[in-house]
Amino acid sequence: MEASVITTYRCNCKCYMCNIWKYPTKVGEEIKPKILNKLPNLSFCNITGGEPFLRDDIEEIVYILKRKAKRIVISTNGYLTERIVEVAKKNKDIGVRISIEGLPEANDKLRGRKNGFDHGLRTLLNLKKIGLKDIGFGITVSDINAKDMLQLYELAKGLDVEFATAAVHNGYYFHSYNNEVKNKEEVAGYFKEIIKELLKSRKPKNWFRAYFNYGLINHIRGNERLLPCEAGTENFFVDPWGEIRPCNAMEEKYWFDSMGNLNEKEFDEIWNGDKAREIREKVKNCPKNCWMIGTAAPVMKKYIKEPIKWILNAKFFRKSETLCL
Repeated sequence: MEASVITTYRCNCKCYMCNIWKYPTKVGEEIKPKILNKLPNLSFCNITGGEPFLRDDIEEIVYILKRKAKRIVISTNGYLTERIVEVAKKNKDIGVRISIEGLPEANDKLRGRKNGFDHGLRTLLNLKKIGLKDIGFGITVSDINAKDMLQLYELAKGLDVEFATAAVHNGYYFHSYNNEVKNKEEVAGYFKEIIKELLKSRKPKNWFRAYFNYGLINHIRGNERLLPCEAGTENFFVDPWGEIRPCNAMEEKYWFDSMGNLNEKEFDEIWNGDKAREIREKVKNCPKNCWMIGTAAPVMKKYIKEPIKWILNAKFFRKSETLCL
């Protein structure tokens, strides 16, 4: 099972595609680290926000979750370089992913913070310098920054760090409901180029990333998901108040719900309760066709034959239709 822990809705950026910063949580109401001891053993846990390094107790959160999950990755905008490096020095077995939304001009415009690109790159280089192995950065693609995607991929390859992609989505988590890729085929074209580059790699992990990007093209075009969504079964989210939710892309106009609160109940009671079963049925009938890493990655692993079949066709049999060309 995989999980994402949303530590806070406080953020020091003002992103174009995300309005979390307009609805910050108060420090006193955010979930206490000790409550996370209730979580089950996990194969993977993403620590995210808002900006998780705004939490004064982030080290305690990391300490607890490291004992719950086989792998931990913290998502950050990279602005608080000294704080991030300080935590990483004490926890060299964790991963860090920095959000970089394009080359300097596009990044700073989309992030709403001057010199954000500089801070993100500086943090990345400092993490590499101290010997952190599981590091990288990622881009959330929109019409504004799609053209920068290939250059960022080349930068990541040159630095020998991971490169992740996403596309703009709507949902309660973002407090945004008008995100949309308007130049669909133009943006899809940039994703096709990334797919081709990833398939050239000798790393099998990049081949699966190519499949994920293929899913992003599919999402941008408004098609059904490549694989079923099993949010609330294969993964879950813990929000800053301790609510256990199936995903971060629910919208009230469709449905919005919680399985239960970790402050009030034990995890097993929540996970195996009537409310959880009700929510899993809602997930099965959810009208949204999201394709986000938090919910796509678990089913890519579960239904691995599908990504493998696509990879064989795209990389080894060179079937152009596989890439939607």
